[in-house]
Amino acid sequence: MHYVGVDLAWGERKPTGLAVLDEAGRLVMVRAAGDDEEILAALAPYVEGDCLVAIDAPLVVTNPTGNRPAEAALNRDFARFDAGAHPVNTARPEFATQPRGARIASALGLDLNPRSGRPRRAIEVYPHAATVALFRLGRTLKYKNKPGRDLEQLRAELLVLIGLLEGLAEADPPLVVDEAWRALRTAAERAGRKSELRVVEDQVDAVVCAYVALFSRRRPEATTTYGNLAEGYIVTPTLPADLVPTPRAPRSAPVRDAGAAVRVYAERHPELRRATEAFVALVTAALDEAGINYLTVTGRTKSVTSFAGKAARVAGGRPVFTDPLGEITDQIGLRVITYVQSDVQAVADVLEDRVVVHDDRDMGQETASEGRFGYASRHLLVTLDPSLEDAADPVLRGRHAQIQIRTVLQHAWAEFEHDIRYKGTIPEQHARDFDRRFTLAAGLLELADREFSTIRDRLRESTPSSPAEVGDDDPRISPRELAAFLAGQYADAGWSRTEHYAWIADIVLELGITSLSELAETLRAVDAETLRQRMDYRYPPGAVRRLDDALLWAHGERYVDLHANADRVAALRARLAKMRGAA
Repeated sequence: MHYVGVDLAWGERKPTGLAVLDEAGRLVMVRAAGDDEEILAALAPYVEGDCLVAIDAPLVVTNPTGNRPAEAALNRDFARFDAGAHPVNTARPEFATQPRGARIASALGLDLNPRSGRPRRAIEVYPHAATVALFRLGRTLKYKNKPGRDLEQLRAELLVLIGLLEGLAEADPPLVVDEAWRALRTAAERAGRKSELRVVEDQVDAVVCAYVALFSRRRPEATTTYGNLAEGYIVTPTLPADLVPTPRAPRSAPVRDAGAAVRVYAERHPELRRATEAFVALVTAALDEAGINYLTVTGRTKSVTSFAGKAARVAGGRPVFTDPLGEITDQIGLRVITYVQSDVQAVADVLEDRVVVHDDRDMGQETASEGRFGYASRHLLVTLDPSLEDAADPVLRGRHAQIQIRTVLQHAWAEFEHDIRYKGTIPEQHARDFDRRFTLAAGLLELADREFSTIRDRLRESTPSSPAEVGDDDPRISPRELAAFLAGQYADAGWSRTEHYAWIADIVLELGITSLSELAETLRAVDAETLRQRMDYRYPPGAVRRLDDALLWAHGERYVDLHANADRVAALRARLAKMRGAA
């Protein structure tokens, strides 16, 4: 099944945009075409089987003057959002005979009845109304060329629409874009003339049309058909009942309206994605520097569609957010997954050295305080520490990020529970039983978390400090041997990430140390208690971090100057100064 979008030019001399989605919502074709022959040739491979072709052009026109009933009905809903349809009648030369859209549909052998249910159909759609309904816009985006709109204004509004469509990746149904789409975005960003921008605009509109076709098929309960087959019709996603138009306010006015906030958010979305990547790099570097053992650090930027849905929330007849852009603080989200519960606190302690924590909620403790088992995760709301702003990526300045910290077992429970409870459908007669089973699973996983912690603690206590060395051609102390040695050397330290043992083994070799006995001799010269006092660890450092500090204490500037440390010279010198009591 293919869902085809056609942004049909009313005249054959102007370009027509074409787009095709597959059953999964993947964009499989987007391009511009010229005359009817070129359009038919481009669409032929996608309309041989089952298809729904959404055409942005009148298909049925019978009225001699004025509006069709379909336009009149649609305008009553959408005109106040600047999404009213233009009058269509047979007095206009392009509709005096068979409309071009109907001619294209006929040549493709498509049924025009929007309610026939036949496997190969064409329907008339209207992108302006569709975008208002889909994205909860207070007014239409002004990307169409009109008097008084310059190139940069048109580009900015078109890029907002592009961002909104990209946000549909998480919608129901999803829209999944491809390399051709990214080329369209680049073309919009680089267009030097309005005519170049118009070619991009036509293709973007075609993608909107194709998505409306997919949406109408998957979400018929949220789709409205204005008019009828006899007099003409328009199919569009249904206008949300609680959506209100954006007041026509000066550009300098604060952004309070949900629709206007969504437009601004879409404009900011590319920069927010860059900020998310920078936050992930910051957190990863902090945990690696501290030697904390963790499974993953991931990030996500809230999609435009998700932001729009949250910005439009209403409680008691009033908007939940009076300033969506300022009050919705999870626009950037990070998740740190650890192995055991004790590492959750260690991660939080490490982060406090790099960020300002504005809110800290332990959801597990809150659940336990209510005498039940359930969702467990540590939630931090943070901004970059102002003292670090000069050295950090500028894109992080002033940005909030929500960081979730949880164990791998807590994560598994939360993801499965969310998928079933919020994305699936639980029959009402099974709801109480499902609640009981989720509660039981949460209790079992809490017990498993405790057992994993116990296993790790026992291993620390029982690991021998001097395992037998196995000779081979590699002069390095093997990461496995080094891990066992450090477990005995620093029995109170946490495990480090597997790859960090290999990393520190390379550094040990660069120092000329090739055996555990040589390493032990080096560490005996370190005043471990004074080192611990001066470093004043605010978290349980991992074994690799403990060794890293000990080698820095023992070798000083020579250690800083090692080739393997070239990317962290400033950090090592700051730590060395602290060790020497200069901080």
